Amino acid sequence: MSTAKNNHQTNFLQFFLVLDPFSRLIFLGLGFASFGTVVIIVGNIVNYLTPPHLTLAAGDKTGESYIISEAIKKVIERRTNIQIQVEETRGTTQNIEMLSTGKAQLAMAQVDVAAEEIGNVSSQLKANIRTVTLLYKDTFQLVVKNPQINQFTQLKGKTIALAATGGQYQSFLTVAKHFGLSEKDFKITGLDSNGKPIPGYNDRFADKDFRENKADAVFRVRAIGNKSIANLVNNYQGKLISIPQAEAMKIKQPAFESAIIPQGAYRGHFPVPNTNLPTVAISRLLLANDQVDANIIRKLIQTIYENRQEIANEIPLDHAEVKPLISSISPPKENSGVDIFLHPGAAAFYDKDKPSFIQEYADYIGLLLTILLLAFQWIRQLKLWIEKSKKDEADEYIKSAISLMKAGQYQIGDRQRKLDKTFDEAAKSLIDERISQESFRTFNEAYKNTKEAIERDKQIAQQAIEKIQRENAAKYIKIVVKLLRYGQQNQSTIVQQKLDTILEQVVSDLVLENISQESFRTFIEAYKATRDSIESKNQSLN
Repeated sequence: MSTAKNNHQTNFLQFFLVLDPFSRLIFLGLGFASFGTVVIIVGNIVNYLTPPHLTLAAGDKTGESYIISEAIKKVIERRTNIQIQVEETRGTTQNIEMLSTGKAQLAMAQVDVAAEEIGNVSSQLKANIRTVTLLYKDTFQLVVKNPQINQFTQLKGKTIALAATGGQYQSFLTVAKHFGLSEKDFKITGLDSNGKPIPGYNDRFADKDFRENKADAVFRVRAIGNKSIANLVNNYQGKLISIPQAEAMKIKQPAFESAIIPQGAYRGHFPVPNTNLPTVAISRLLLANDQVDANIIRKLIQTIYENRQEIANEIPLDHAEVKPLISSISPPKENSGVDIFLHPGAAAFYDKDKPSFIQEYADYIGLLLTILLLAFQWIRQLKLWIEKSKKDEADEYIKSAISLMKAGQYQIGDRQRKLDKTFDEAAKSLIDERISQESFRTFNEAYKNTKEAIERDKQIAQQAIEKIQRENAAKYIKIVVKLLRYGQQNQSTIVQQKLDTILEQVVSDLVLENISQESFRTFIEAYKATRDSIESKNQSLN
């Protein structure tokens, strides 16, 4: 089993190594793309099966933000697998702190306070905060007890029922500063005798102080129609006064907008207020930490926009004045007054109806694709041309090798030298990558076959030479034998001379390789025998 596995690995490695560089690049690219696709699919499955848990910092429980947050939570958890925990806080300042430090993933925030608070945090924490959606418009509402107070500047030295933390307090001080007043010009019920914020002091305590005549005014940043403000103006002799000069404040506070509290907003019969009151409006935003996955935020915002009526229905009847605010949910404006980028998930949702990049630049993309296609075709054609050139060169080597298989065109030695020279040239071309490894392997087969053919021809030629040599040797031996017979019957001196002449011819043929050394030795034996016989005859005659 292990051997088979190793063989598969070896075969794969060999297959990869024989690929040309371009094919290797494509092979590796497809491999990485496939692996990346599998990782993405597995990641998405894991994310889908793991319900995300988000904490939403929502502000005071009596505020519209908290009420809307609870309604959104119910619908989101009903429609998706997202789980939301709504946390009561002291307001925007704490919300931004929780969001920037990761204690909350979502937060409600006044846009003006958000702008200031984000400017105070470090650049790294600031980068973590992103906008999701604009929820509704809050307005600055100032309720006073004394009917003689008609202007904000008349509040100097008065007691203001207001928690000394959160966005409302910051907004109040901003307005006071515009009118030339400061924190020292007021008595704030949310501060203790040492000028420190009273822990746990919130809007409910502020309303109580106003009702019990412990405060001269109440400041709220709430939507028009707010229930607690309605209670104060209708049941506790509260009077709404205007906060003018919103456009002037906008110079230093870009998030501020001009707004009107319309006549009769809190009561129609004997209208409250009895005339349109100019005031300041600011946007209430839903913010998110940028570490929250874009797909989660997109699903969240999509569910909110597609189910606004269902969210409105989740708002309790005793807060019916909050229901209309749901219709105000809209994408953030570019001039919202705060430099907070959109969360990628929210941006993906808002851009879904916009033409895609491909649709918007279809002509240019078409031209680019055409150019790329032409370039691809040109590269492909160039690659084919290079491969064809390599094949043509390899074919020439193969033809040259095959041509040397045929006997007759060259001598056997010349054929071998030309074959070896062709092999050297092919090997050099392989090193220089002028021919492919596959073509060289094909040439090598032709080289081997030609070499074998030359070896066979050498053997055949050698056999033919040896045959001729044997025949020549046999011819000389026959002559010697005849001379032996002739010498027995005639003069030995003449026979000896002829015998020496034949010896010279045989030696000459040996030098010319017309007879082999073995045949020469056989002839010498015959020569010696004949010579000895002649000498023996001569001795007997003498």
